[in-house]
Amino acid sequence: MAGTKYRGSEIEDVDQFRKDAGGLGSEREKEIGQHIGYRYDVNLVPDYKRLTPFLKSYMEVMGWDDLNWLEDVHMGYEDSMAAVFDRNINGWVRIPDSFDLPDNQQDRDMIARELLIKFQMSDRHPMVTLRKAYKKF
Repeated sequence: MAGTKYRGSEIEDVDQFRKDAGGLGSEREKEIGQHIGYRYDVNLVPDYKRLTPFLKSYMEVMGWDDLNWLEDVHMGYEDSMAAVFDRNINGWVRIPDSFDLPDNQQDRDMIARELLIKFQMSDRHPMVTLRKAYKKF
């Protein structure tokens, strides 16, 4: 998609931030060793060729054409462990060490989206406990 202008953005290449200075553009990013998400245009839609089988079937079951509600979900790190941030609980969900993650960040982000959905649907998600405690019917 190089050369494509994204709506409302000066970004011409989805990977432009990964190309400068070894992939980390700002001094703060170099210091912490990872990207700062707000530097990216959240209107950029993920590469759908990289969808996991779970995400493909999830979209089919839900009848959705896109995953725009998950566009700003990325694989990050908490205490040097791979993790995805869950806004519903305002906390990081760590990825088990046994999980083999790909080197490509877009593939890692797709896995992060899948794991976040699976965690939010599981009985281990804190919102499930709240629902059981406070439901009226």
